[in-house]
Order: sequence, then C-alpha cells, then structure tokens
Amino acid sequence: MATELIDEIDVLNGKLKQLLRRLREHLTAAGSGLLGVFGVGPAGAARILADVGDITRFANRNRFASWTGTAPIDASSGEQIRHRLSRAGNRRINHVLYIAAIVQIRHDTEGRTYYRKKIAEGKTPLEALRCLRRRLSDVVYRQLVADATTPLAGSQEQAGPGGHTGRLFTPARPTQPQTVSSSDKPLPGPAPTTLPPRSPQPATTRSPRS
Repeated sequence: MATELIDEIDVLNGKLKQLLRRLREHLTAAGSGLLGVFGVGPAGAARILADVGDITRFANRNRFASWTGTAPIDASSGEQIRHRLSRAGNRRINHVLYIAAIVQIRHDTEGRTYYRKKIAEGKTPLEALRCLRRRLSDVVYRQLVADATTPLAGSQEQAGPGGHTGRLFTPARPTQPQTVSSSDKPLPGPAPTTLPPRSPQPATTRSPRS
C-alpha cells in the first residue's frame, strides 16, 4: 500500500509540474512580470492576474492595499500608537502576499532586511510581517502598472498620443468605459413612405332629420 501511494504521489507531482510549466508559459505570453517578484510563483501570479483583472480600477497603491487586505487598521489607545491586521479585502491575494513574505524572510533578500529593520525598531514579528506584506502589495501594484503600460512583443496595437504604442494607463485617473444613457440615444427618424398618397374624397352632405 505504501508503494502504491508513493507511485500516486509521483504521478500527481508530474502533473503539477506540467501545470506550473503551462502557467509560466501563459504568464510570459501575457507579458506579466509578476514572476520577477521574489516569492511569487506561477500559481500565485496567475491568481493575482485572475482576481485583479484591470489594474486601472485602482486609483493608487493605497486603494490596492485596501483591496488586498494589507492596509493596517488604526487600533491606537490613548498615547499608545498601534495598528492591527485588517480582516477585510481579498483573502486569496492576501495569502499569496503572505507566502511571498515568508519566502523572502527565509532567504537573503531585501524583504528579510526590511523585516529585521522593523523588528529592530521595536515591532513584534507579526507586526513586522504585516509591514512586509504591505510593502509587497505596493511592489505587486507597481509591477501590474508597469505591465499595463508596456506593449506586448509583436502586438499590433494602435499608436496612442505622441506615436507611442502600448496599453495606456493613468493611475491617478482610471479610465471608465463610455456608456450611452437612454436620453443620449438617437431617436428613430420618420418611417419611409410605402403607400401611394390618398386622393381627396368629395365632401358629402347629410340630410337633415325629418
């Protein structure tokens, strides 16, 4: 039984490797740079792209952090200034950022340096981890913005103002699709004439009643 279970695990691991390889290929073809963020793998990057959709719906990194649940909530009391973890936001993206933070702490990265700096400032390990997740949320936001403004290789996108091609994006003022209200829709014109004009009928007089 143990040998059979090990064989099944090997088969599942092989399928998992194939799926991750396909995800990586799709992410590269889509022009995503999320795999360049240390700690974000193909599955995490795909989850971010699937849940975020159009990055232009977030006006800035603070709005994005609120959506990812990494923006801390003020929990100060009197002279004690402190913040607590937000339970709101997208928990799946929050988990992706949590895994990325743990991976960075375990390796010699800028994230580990930032984490240790926060602990040296007097924060608890959980508070330092929360700060690192917020920092990674900003990193992911900047990468998504950069991807949105970079043209795909071989794309035939129409040139924008100034002759530059690519997916135009203005972070501070997200574009909204133009909709037409009922009052703005053009009214139908008169129907075309299909019958010949009627000839005038002679006037008739009615006899008075007797």
